[in-house]
Amino acid sequence: MANIELLVRTLSFIEDNLNSDLQTEDIAKACYASKSSLEKNFKEAAHFSVHDYMTRRKMMKAAKQLIQMPESNILDVAVEYGFSSHEAFTRAFFNVWNCNPKEFRETYTKRSRVPELFPQIMGFYQLKGENYMRRSVDISEMYDFLKNRKNCYFVCADIRSLIPINEISTKAGDIALSETMKRLLDCSSDEDVAFRIGADEFTLLTNSTDKAYAEQIRNKILSLNGQTFDFENQKIPLNLYVTVTKLESESFKYADLFGKLIGALTEEKKAVREN
Repeated sequence: MANIELLVRTLSFIEDNLNSDLQTEDIAKACYASKSSLEKNFKEAAHFSVHDYMTRRKMMKAAKQLIQMPESNILDVAVEYGFSSHEAFTRAFFNVWNCNPKEFRETYTKRSRVPELFPQIMGFYQLKGENYMRRSVDISEMYDFLKNRKNCYFVCADIRSLIPINEISTKAGDIALSETMKRLLDCSSDEDVAFRIGADEFTLLTNSTDKAYAEQIRNKILSLNGQTFDFENQKIPLNLYVTVTKLESESFKYADLFGKLIGALTEEKKAVREN
């Protein structure tokens, strides 16, 4: 069982130091743990290394800065997040977003917000009867949109069989994640906002109270099932579960919001498997 207290300290320390050129040894020392103990606990819970998580979070922050500060120079953004060269930053950015920083700017500038592909992990937990750790992620920014979109529909998606893709390579898994986000965005309008809400679960908060609009997005995404993405001369098929839901309550706690969205996906997966 992972040391949850150590993981929480680690997650908090990383988030407070994303602009620093930290090594895993520095994080372990700050969190009063050995490097081996920290790596073992973190990988057991998150299924990737401390360094990989920190890089993902840096690229998430950098992506937001590229869009929110369009006048900023890409090299300046690279230096701010601890990279000494444009090339090293571009390589790390591509590994996370499957495109370079310039292409990212051209693709996402018109959208209402940067898609939350790698949100901050807030903690880990384990449900009764399950032998793996689940993660809770920060989707607090969604509340800002919910205030004005209380009656709007969500389109939720879950990757079917991500584990076999990760077994090929975690880099292949990252491409699957970015491709899933891309499908949600390509099938929606610029005003709809996308969030990753779990390990392989995503949601798109539409700017529409029309269920038919949300269903149209769902059908477009489903029509892409079976299409492949490229990874090291392999063509890997990507399939998604997709469902539409709406929140009925006037006020939402995190657990209510997260539970409702994950619950809708759970019901969709059950229905697909039964058919």
